[in-house]
Amino acid sequence: MFNTLYKKCLDLAAHKSSKFYLAIVSFIESSFFPIPPDVMVIPMVISRKNDFIKIFLITTIFSVLGGILGYFIGAFFFDIGIQIMSFYGYEDKLIKLKNNLISSDGFYAWLGILFLAGFTPLPYKVFTIASGLIGFNIIIFVLISLISRGLRFFIVSYLSYKFGDLFTQFMSQHGSKWFTIFGILIVIIGMIVYFFFKFYA
Repeated sequence: MFNTLYKKCLDLAAHKSSKFYLAIVSFIESSFFPIPPDVMVIPMVISRKNDFIKIFLITTIFSVLGGILGYFIGAFFFDIGIQIMSFYGYEDKLIKLKNNLISSDGFYAWLGILFLAGFTPLPYKVFTIASGLIGFNIIIFVLISLISRGLRFFIVSYLSYKFGDLFTQFMSQHGSKWFTIFGILIVIIGMIVYFFFKFYA
């Protein structure tokens, strides 16, 4: 199933209405669809280099809007949210996540997790739904989603624009690993800054 959907997304990237389909894929991927929009972003930017900013913006905006849908699925459609969480193997971890948010440190830990979910290959949709299920602050949720999704898709779009097929090869071989490492480094730097101001400000 995943291979079929992956190939379908590649086909849509070459369609004359590819930007429209990119918006749809970006939107639904943030709440339930398993194929990330990067699959479409990279070939679209390579074939339309002058549109890389537009492609980045479409992907970011509709991904965040889809994340808001995921949030509301978690907040108001509990059964559907739990089914999606269960599909990705995160149902049993939900109670622990909710309990961890009781403390202020738990709140900031969730910020880091949410950023990583938006930036790295972690299933972002799981954390959009989980944020709704646990009642996380929606304004902060949207801001973190904008930052993490925007940063990720800008990097993918810009490097596709700059390096073309070389970046495609890099992403297929090492992309997940380096996005994860980079995302973790950003979170660690953020934690260091947070604890510095907490104890020395």
